[in-house]
Amino acid sequence: MSSQTQLKTSRRSRFAMRWYSWLLLVAAAVYGLAFVMHWDDRGVLWVLERFESPAERSESVWLPDYRAVIDAKLLPGMEKDEASDLSYNPQTKTLFSVMGKNPFLVELTLQGDVLRKMPLVGWSNPEGVTVMENGLMAIVDEREHLLTIVKVDANTRELNVADFPKYDLGPSKNQNKAFEAVAWDKRNQQLLLGEERPPALFTWKSDGSQTLAGDKRKLDSDELDIRNLSALAIDPRTGHTLVLSADSHLLLELDEKGEQVSFMTLLGGFNGLKNTIPRAEGVTMDEAGTLYMVSEPNLFYRFEKQR
Repeated sequence: MSSQTQLKTSRRSRFAMRWYSWLLLVAAAVYGLAFVMHWDDRGVLWVLERFESPAERSESVWLPDYRAVIDAKLLPGMEKDEASDLSYNPQTKTLFSVMGKNPFLVELTLQGDVLRKMPLVGWSNPEGVTVMENGLMAIVDEREHLLTIVKVDANTRELNVADFPKYDLGPSKNQNKAFEAVAWDKRNQQLLLGEERPPALFTWKSDGSQTLAGDKRKLDSDELDIRNLSALAIDPRTGHTLVLSADSHLLLELDEKGEQVSFMTLLGGFNGLKNTIPRAEGVTMDEAGTLYMVSEPNLFYRFEKQR
């Protein structure tokens, strides 16, 4: 082989190596971005959605069809309070949210306007709230591992934890990422409870009163392809469960068997969102199928289905 041929071969080899190196760098960068943005969570769910029939879609919430109609509305005066959960009250047609950092319960209109703020005296870190029957609400204190069932009416201005029945939720695998979510499942006469990390679901039998029956029971959580569990809600029309994950920027729909049905990404540019929801901590749905969400520190969202 001539020296000129050897030189050309060497140049081609170096050129090929440079391109190979660049491809490796690009692949690593794409993978890193995908990991940070949690595209791995959504990729699997997106494929699963393709197998849902039109009939199955019509019988579900079907989250891909939802669009934000109120996007990141500020809850005034709550910048340092950290909105932690949200629940719809069908009797008053209003929303109730708990603030975790400075404990209080706030009542909101369906447009995200503040109606009243009620201090939660004796709570340490309220992270979950759900409306039950006859003005009762269940509040989960993550730090104290307690569930308290309170009574709220139009005259309530303050709640003291000492005045209401409490239930010990027991230890968690990660005591600092313990029970954070709760939802009243009227159809099945139970409370649905969620641990933040690792994500897990539990049920506790309840007739909607201040008395719970038996003890909580852990459910299979194989379908929870999320990095953490922030909040839970039950669709009153289908009975399907909505599972919110702040870390995955994801809202997941599970059917009555606990199987994945659909999802909605909470990233900017998707589902009518201008910007990514910074830390989605609460979700609820009304009887018309309208979806509501709160995010830390004090942001309110409303989503409606595009028919």
